Amino acid sequence: MPQTSVVFSSILGPSCSGQGQPGMGERGGGAGGSGDLIFQDGRLISGSLEALMEHLVPTVDYYPDRTYIFTFLLSSRVFIPPHDLLARVGQLCVEQRQQLEAGSEKAKLKSFSAKIVQLLKEWTEAFPFDFQDEKAMAELKAITHRVTQCDEENGTVKKAISQMTQSLLLSLAARSQLQELREKLRSPAMDKGPVLKAKPPAAQKDILGVCCDPLVLAQQLTHIELERVSSIHPEDLMQIVSHMDSRDKHRCRGDMTKTYSLEAYDNWFNCLSMLVATEVCRVVKKKHRTRMLEFFIDVARECFNIGNFNSMMAIICECAAPGVPLRCCGARLPPPSPCLSPPAAGMNLSPVARLKKTWSKVKTAKFDVLEHHMDPSSNFCNYRTALQGATQRSQTANSSREKIVIPVFNLFVKDIYFLHKIHTNHLPNGHINFKKFWEISRQIHEFMTWTQVECPFEKDKKIQSYLLTAPIYSEEALFIASFESEGPENHMEKDSWKTLRTTLLNRA
Repeated sequence: MPQTSVVFSSILGPSCSGQGQPGMGERGGGAGGSGDLIFQDGRLISGSLEALMEHLVPTVDYYPDRTYIFTFLLSSRVFIPPHDLLARVGQLCVEQRQQLEAGSEKAKLKSFSAKIVQLLKEWTEAFPFDFQDEKAMAELKAITHRVTQCDEENGTVKKAISQMTQSLLLSLAARSQLQELREKLRSPAMDKGPVLKAKPPAAQKDILGVCCDPLVLAQQLTHIELERVSSIHPEDLMQIVSHMDSRDKHRCRGDMTKTYSLEAYDNWFNCLSMLVATEVCRVVKKKHRTRMLEFFIDVARECFNIGNFNSMMAIICECAAPGVPLRCCGARLPPPSPCLSPPAAGMNLSPVARLKKTWSKVKTAKFDVLEHHMDPSSNFCNYRTALQGATQRSQTANSSREKIVIPVFNLFVKDIYFLHKIHTNHLPNGHINFKKFWEISRQIHEFMTWTQVECPFEKDKKIQSYLLTAPIYSEEALFIASFESEGPENHMEKDSWKTLRTTLLNRA
């Protein structure tokens, strides 16, 4: 997998000024140049696409701030495909080279070439997938060929280009292999579940037979979370804002290819939720169901303590007590997001939530605390406070254990999505609203920092195998199991149960 942690830490600091680094000089004005860039308190807030592209390209006396490089390369794909941007960068390089060659200034020419290679190095390290496209790779080769023409004496630029190219190819190969591996993995099998039980089935293996320690299970869930979230890259998250803008002529790369990494991570959340519901609903004895519910509440609490909010949300969404339809409260990304699935409907009739006799035996004090943390009031204010606390702990941590922050992914996506929807891409004067993209970039950078944490817990293959491959019931099967455990209590439930029975008998 590409090593991006160093790149991110060096690219984005606490502020995003968009100015050149001290001592690196300033880009000159001119038509389409810095005159089309607007600054406010020293911070770049808007500019034409042409001016923003020119601000990216170094000169003899100027090198763009790394915060700007990352933010522009990340956001530019909303307006222009990466290979087209690369072609424009190449064109600007040629124009500058011709001016320097006309002046016969070899020293300046070499300095300029070195800066171009540095820019390309940062680009290939932060966004290697931009170069998977044959057009982009052809443009990269064309630019590097031009800049090496001035380095025939000592070969330093050629050496840097060779190292950059090798690292890029390794990154692309690693990502390709990872995607192939992910595609081979199958989601847990969808079990049809019980079919009108006449008597309790034979003893079945359940999660408690594999792991009865809530902390250990929370640690294994954290392992899975970090492994899966690490396959998400900055450009993947920009797919969230890849809708067609009325002034733009194309869609971002995410609309043209599979949003595989986002969908895969979202599917993991769904599978974990359904697995929890399956483990609870398929239990025949009420005493055992009660124990199962209390176990998962303890697991969710341990996830919270670790900083694994995504697994915690997946668990308590399905463990919601009667009258607490958490999944309907907006935790899931609402349509029309292009990347993730819409919210499940009717969770107020959840097969788990309706088990009132079982819930009456559960000690819910711990669950009440978790429910408070995930209260959807005021846009999940309590959760955001807890997330902020975990973030601060991570920033001052001395161990990997304290650095873990795994946010509720669908809430994070929702924040990015609505930030995009609330603020326009273009201002009335036609400029790109770069202030918007600074904020999107900041949030994505923070998320990427969390994904780079190495999991400190020992992996238990047996537990992880169960979590990833155990059969899960379909929604229909969950209701059947739930009704068989605790019969319908009102007319609506009786009608649903009758419909389910009829459907099953007709299938038989």
